[in-house]
Amino acid sequence: MKFLGILAIFGLVLAGCGKPDAPPAPLIVHEAASALPAKAQPKLRTVKLWIGPEEITAEMALRGIEIQTGMMFRTNIPENEGMIFVLPGPQRAAFWMKNCPESLSAAYINTQGVIEEIHLLEKQNTNSVVSTSDGIRFVLEMKEGWFQRHNIETGVVVRTEFGSLAETFLQRR
Repeated sequence: MKFLGILAIFGLVLAGCGKPDAPPAPLIVHEAASALPAKAQPKLRTVKLWIGPEEITAEMALRGIEIQTGMMFRTNIPENEGMIFVLPGPQRAAFWMKNCPESLSAAYINTQGVIEEIHLLEKQNTNSVVSTSDGIRFVLEMKEGWFQRHNIETGVVVRTEFGSLAETFLQRR
């Protein structure tokens, strides 16, 4: 009787070891690693921004791959140049610094163009810096310490040469 029980269990195990209908999907970790950019992206189109009284030039990361690549692999970031990321909708923003050899400062900005949070993004840090607000629509990355050096704090409004951030980026979509 014990032999028949063992034989039955062995048969069930073999039945589950048949050839799968399709090859197993690759691990997500490998997909994400192979999808990461391997070099800096070319300079993106720029827009003039006013952050309080300060004027800067910002590259515009508007599409998925531009947002994903961001400032990866970039060095020697000029003092009054940065990159503005236009997110697909209001969200709890999360940025990391994989493949970024320079630390940056990032302003997390709501739909109305108001800076809600300012964060240090440390070079090569693969931990996401997540916003406390779930209403972030734009992120502006600048040289490390830029906001502090220019006395820019939360509550300051960011505008473009064409009007508000919403008028510039959201009405064209």
